[in-house]
Amino acid sequence: MSFNNLDALYRQVIMDHYKNPRNKGSLGDGNLTVDMNNPTCGDRIHLTMKVEDGKVTDAKFEGEGCSISMASASMMTQTIIGQDVETATKLSHIFSDMIQGKDYDDENLDLGDIEALQGVSKFPARIKCATLAWKAMEKGLHEQ
Repeated sequence: MSFNNLDALYRQVIMDHYKNPRNKGSLGDGNLTVDMNNPTCGDRIHLTMKVEDGKVTDAKFEGEGCSISMASASMMTQTIIGQDVETATKLSHIFSDMIQGKDYDDENLDLGDIEALQGVSKFPARIKCATLAWKAMEKGLHEQ
């Protein structure tokens, strides 16, 4: 697949998650709640997660922001549900390296749709947008 076709596919995946977000909403019974914002651009997220026996059993988000921020939140929740806390944290570190254009080892983990965001590394001002949900997730898991 040519670079232009791949780029177009990635844009489609990002826009699909933005227009049709997965796991949007709030968990009434979520045992972890994190609110974060990006004061630089105004993106904000309210993340709720349910963690049972060391595993993320559910995650939902609410918020507002740019397409990158909201698509990333959708992809993040989709990726971490069903993962143990350690794996979810590893995925966050892998995502952080990928989004900054660094070499990353996916440790044979399925990154799924989040790979569509790797092009954000070319736009340093958008990196904070893409990482907001992931930072919220890490903060919540760290504080549990």
